[in-house]
Amino acid sequence: MTGTLINTGAVILGSSIGLLLKQNLPEKYKQVFFQVVGLFTMLLGISMAIKLESPLLVVFSLILGGFVGEWLNLDNKSQSLGNRLKKRFKLKNEKFTEGFVTGFLLFCMGSMSILGAIEEGFGKTSDILLIKSLMDGFSSVILASTLGIGVLFSSLTVLLFQGGITLLVMLLGKDIPAEIISGITTVGGIILLALGFHLLEIKRFKVINLLPSLFFICLFVWLKLHFSF
Repeated sequence: MTGTLINTGAVILGSSIGLLLKQNLPEKYKQVFFQVVGLFTMLLGISMAIKLESPLLVVFSLILGGFVGEWLNLDNKSQSLGNRLKKRFKLKNEKFTEGFVTGFLLFCMGSMSILGAIEEGFGKTSDILLIKSLMDGFSSVILASTLGIGVLFSSLTVLLFQGGITLLVMLLGKDIPAEIISGITTVGGIILLALGFHLLEIKRFKVINLLPSLFFICLFVWLKLHFSF
């Protein structure tokens, strides 16, 4: 778990620096940073989704995931959780939930996050997560300077998500098929693309409601591998 712990610390450090910058940054520069974050998110999403394999499985995963997310009302629940955290810690940042969700998606949806956590689970190397830590550290400076303290709190999701994958691999003791990792990366990229549209205010998506799609793509790819349909 060394890589995940360092990654979490990098996000905390970067977010703290970003929060200090936010206090002294003129509004017009905050707007520029916000636009850069939106454009970067879209570019990252496209780069992840461009190697699309099994397009029908991806589409079905997104449709079913969106239906389940809407049924569970995940978007509203995430807003409620964000509001409770704001009250609990007496925070006044109006973009707390947006910063929390954006941080989680950017820091956890990439293939480096998944592959790095898997390698640590096999007791191999932390190199991937160490490189990712450097990238996330710089990204969190920009994110926190525009979206506020919610980005700092998203460091908890890095710890839980990556750490959870590492522990799962340690318990399973076997390789996770590359096809599943590819599917997660593709669906994660599309979700990030939706987030980019949302951040740039081109089109507002309930991005959180799409997260169950990640479960469905894993299920569908697993069924395909085992039953050859």
